[in-house]
Amino acid sequence: MPAAPNHPLRAITAVVTAMVLLSVQDMTVKWMSDSYPLHQVMLVRASVATLIILLIMRVEIGWRGLRTSRPGAHLARSLLTVLANSTYFLGVAVMPLAEAMAVFFVAPLLITALSALLLRDPVGPRRWTAVAIGLTGVIMILRPGAEAVSLVALLPLAGACAYAAMQIITRRLGTTDPASTMAFYIQMTFIAVSTTMYLIAGDGALAHGADPALQFLLREWITPTPRDGAIMVAVGVVNGAVSYLLSQAYRSAEPSLVAPFEYTALPLAVGLGFLVFGDIPDTQASLGIVLIIGSGLYAMYRETVRRRQRAEKQSG
Repeated sequence: MPAAPNHPLRAITAVVTAMVLLSVQDMTVKWMSDSYPLHQVMLVRASVATLIILLIMRVEIGWRGLRTSRPGAHLARSLLTVLANSTYFLGVAVMPLAEAMAVFFVAPLLITALSALLLRDPVGPRRWTAVAIGLTGVIMILRPGAEAVSLVALLPLAGACAYAAMQIITRRLGTTDPASTMAFYIQMTFIAVSTTMYLIAGDGALAHGADPALQFLLREWITPTPRDGAIMVAVGVVNGAVSYLLSQAYRSAEPSLVAPFEYTALPLAVGLGFLVFGDIPDTQASLGIVLIIGSGLYAMYRETVRRRQRAEKQSG
C-alpha cells in the first residue's frame, strides 16, 4: 500500500476550521430538535452538502473522483459516519451542548489508541497517560450512578466509538482516494438512510409516547417555514465544508497528530450553549471538560516533541 500524504500544517488548518463550523452546526441542530425530525434535517443537510462536494470535486479532480476501487471501505466508513452523527445528535437534543460534545470527544482519544494498535503509529507512554486522563474526564461527565443522565450520555459515547473507527478507515482510504470522493460517498449514504427513515417513520406514528431523544428521531415530517428551510440549507452548506475538511485533515497527516486539534470545539460549545440555551456546566462537568481539553493539548505537545526529535535524528 502506498504511503499516505503527510502535510501536517494543511491537516491542522483543515481540522480547526472544521471544528468552528461544526460547533455552529451542532448548536443549530439542537435548536431545531424540538420542531423537526432528525431524518428530515439530515436529508436536507446531505442533499445540499452533496452539491457543495460535487462542485469541489469538479474543481479539484474532475468527475473521475466519482470512481473508486474500494467501494466496500467507503460503505463501511459512510455507515459509521451516519451512526456517529445520528447517536450524537440524539444526545445533543436532550443534553447540554457542551456536555454532549465533551462526551463525544472521547473519539480523538480512541483515535490515538486505535492509530497505535491498527496503524502502528508510535504512541509513547506519556500520550497513553494523556488518553487515560482524558477518559477520566469523560467518566466525570458520564456520572456513573446517575442512571438517567448516564443512559442519555451513552448516545454521544456510541457516536464517539463509531467516529473513531471511521477516521481510522479514512487514513487507509487516504492512500488512494481524495477527500472529495470520501465526502461524496458519506453524503450519498446520509441521503439513502434518511430517505429510508422517512418511509418508515415520516408520518410520526412511531413517535407517540417516545422519550425526547426518540421523538427527535421519529417525529413527523413537516414542511419547514421559509426561515427554517433556509437554516436547514445553511446547515447543509456547513456540513459539506466540514465533511470535506475532516476528510482532507485525516488523509493529510497521522490521526494521532490531527485528533487533538478537534478539542478546539469544546470551548466553542460551552460559549454557544450559554449564549443560545443558557446552559452552564456544573463543577463536575466543567472539571471533566478541563481534563479532556488538557489531555488533548498535552497529547498534541508530545506529538510535536516526538516529531522534532525524529527529524533531528534523521538529519543527524
